[in-house]
Amino acid sequence: MHFKNLDPKRVLIFDTTLRDGEQSPGATLNLAEKLEIARQLARLGVDIIEAGFAIASPGDFEAVSKIAQEVGQLDNPPVIASLARANKKDIDAAWAAVQWAKRPRIHTFLATSDIHLQYKLRISRSECIEQVGEMVSYARSLCEDVEFSPEDAGRSDPEFLWEVLKVAVEAGATTLNIPDTVGYCTPQEYGQLIAGIVEHVPGIKEGKVIVSVHCHNDLGMATANTLAGLMAGARQAEVTINGIGERAGNTSLEEVVMALKTRSQFFGGLYTNIDTTQLVRTSKMVSSLTSIPVQPNKAIVGANAFAHEAGIHQDGMLKNPLTYEIMRPEDVGWNSTNLVLGKHSGRHAFAERLKQMGYDLTREELEKAFERFKVLCDKKKVVSDADIEALLTDQFETLGNDLFQLDELQVATGTGSTPVASVRLIDAEGEPHQDAAVGNGPVNAVCNCINRITGANAKLVEFHVHAVTEGIDAIANVTIRVEMTDAEGKKYIFSGRSADTDTLVASGKAYLAAINKGLRRLRRAQGQAAA
Repeated sequence: MHFKNLDPKRVLIFDTTLRDGEQSPGATLNLAEKLEIARQLARLGVDIIEAGFAIASPGDFEAVSKIAQEVGQLDNPPVIASLARANKKDIDAAWAAVQWAKRPRIHTFLATSDIHLQYKLRISRSECIEQVGEMVSYARSLCEDVEFSPEDAGRSDPEFLWEVLKVAVEAGATTLNIPDTVGYCTPQEYGQLIAGIVEHVPGIKEGKVIVSVHCHNDLGMATANTLAGLMAGARQAEVTINGIGERAGNTSLEEVVMALKTRSQFFGGLYTNIDTTQLVRTSKMVSSLTSIPVQPNKAIVGANAFAHEAGIHQDGMLKNPLTYEIMRPEDVGWNSTNLVLGKHSGRHAFAERLKQMGYDLTREELEKAFERFKVLCDKKKVVSDADIEALLTDQFETLGNDLFQLDELQVATGTGSTPVASVRLIDAEGEPHQDAAVGNGPVNAVCNCINRITGANAKLVEFHVHAVTEGIDAIANVTIRVEMTDAEGKKYIFSGRSADTDTLVASGKAYLAAINKGLRRLRRAQGQAAA
């Protein structure tokens, strides 16, 4: 077991941004983006990174494997885990992917609620128990660190759950994760569930097995449930950056960590090893790379989290910040040094600033980023951290998604005229493709033109644009979501994000990024179906 002699007050942070978080509609990440996030999670100090679901696709397997080989080989690295259903094929794939890490983990699961057993799995309780024992034992024969999750534990019969968990421990599980899969529980219910497990499942009180909590936010209680579970004896929290995830999302890492830190006495001195000064930086990176904006009023990392507009609040803040702030902004990464670069800044200064911002680029990636930085310097007098983040987001968006690249874009529009867009794309073989199209607006004309060239059956469903910085020379950061339909008529959502000083160019590149992701995904699925 990897966490022997664990301080009873320490809470392990299991980050599933790259697995459960990536299941947010449209949040698909490419390999380069996953590696960047995994590196930043390691800097943040998470204890376990769930790098993906290895069996899900060749791309997922490659990402888990690469993260295990790179991030999993750092000095004092995090545990690298892969999810697997309770069958040998899944477990074999998970082990093949994580085996390269210094600290690998197989995370296997099987549903235990009667509604899942009857309608989804179509197996009896006794068959469930038998399968758990057999598959956890098989996973343990490959890897000494095995986590077992009874899916939909929040709606499972507690006594049956204890029986299943006892079998999992006997089979070699080192962590027992208790998912509130559909966000059904209240904090009181969930705390009682965890307390019952701690009391009735052998090995937990003796410190041989760690209890973990994994809560979804369907009723807005994910963080409250997680904290209730920790108070009841769990010592691992499964979370995501910004709380992203399926449906209403997962428990937010930053909320749990700062709740424990800010209200330490209330929570009995529980603590984590997270470097909280990295929270805002990590939040911004995940938001940029997943194309999922953080709402302004989001706790800890939202733009308004430390903003005070009411006059009485401002008066109190001027006299003493403690009147209206329970945390210092700098403790979570706000108000950090924002070094301004310009056209006279050299490659070394640029590279150093990227490292301070948490980006670890290859030489080739750095050269490309520096070239784009110099181009931007010709358009702006000064370039801020926000500008650089926008450039890097745009650069990572195209990595692995370059079926087509935008080469030229021209739009004619005006009062009383029909907008017309002319676009030239370059395909993966370097061949140019050009076309023109009209639309009910300039952005619509650009999207129609890209659809005509790529042959994508796509529809724009969301369009967001905001200025990265202030001023007329600000970079426009555009986030787009498109709906694409496969040959069977099934609909999928894909997202794209891009940044440019020209809003229409940024819009075209963001739309194309989403189209590239969709075409790759649908073609890969079509090929697998044919095979």
